[in-house]
Amino acid sequence: MDIKEIQNLIKFVAKSGASEVKLEMEDIKITIKTGPSKTETTIVQASPMVGMPQMQVPVAVPATAEAPAASATPAANEDDDSKYITVKSPIIGTFYRKPSPDKPNFAEVGQSISVGDTVCVIEAMKLFNEIESEVAGTIVKVLVDDSSPVEFDQPLFLVDPS
Repeated sequence: MDIKEIQNLIKFVAKSGASEVKLEMEDIKITIKTGPSKTETTIVQASPMVGMPQMQVPVAVPATAEAPAASATPAANEDDDSKYITVKSPIIGTFYRKPSPDKPNFAEVGQSISVGDTVCVIEAMKLFNEIESEVAGTIVKVLVDDSSPVEFDQPLFLVDPS
C-alpha cells in the first residue's frame, strides 16, 4: 500500500462518518480514528500475519447523555493517578505481557516489582526487547492491551512507589 492509497483511505473514512477504521494486511496495520475536530492515523509495520487481510469498520455511535459523564471520569482519575509513577515504552513496537503464549504474564496488577524486573516485551522489527522497570513498587494498572501496537514514550503501567 503506497502513500497515495493511504491518503485516499483517510479521506474516505473522514467523509463516511465512521469513528474508527482498522485495516490489517500482511505487512502493515493502519488505524484511522476520526472525531468532531480531528482525524488521527496510526500506521504500524507488522510481521507477516497468518490468514487473510481483515478490515474492521465500527459504526459511528451518536453522542448520548452518557458521553459527558464518561469524559468527567478521566479527569477525576488523573488526580488519583498523579501519585503513581508511569512506566513508559522506550521504543515503538508491539506490546506483549508474557514471553510466550504458554507462559504467565511478566507483571500482574497488585504484584510488587523491583528495579530491573522485566515487566513486558516489545517486539520491534522481529526482535523481542525485554522492558525492565526503572522503579520499585506495586503495579496498580496495566494501560495497554496485550498484543497492541505502542508508540515511543506511551504509558504502559502505573506503579505505586510506596
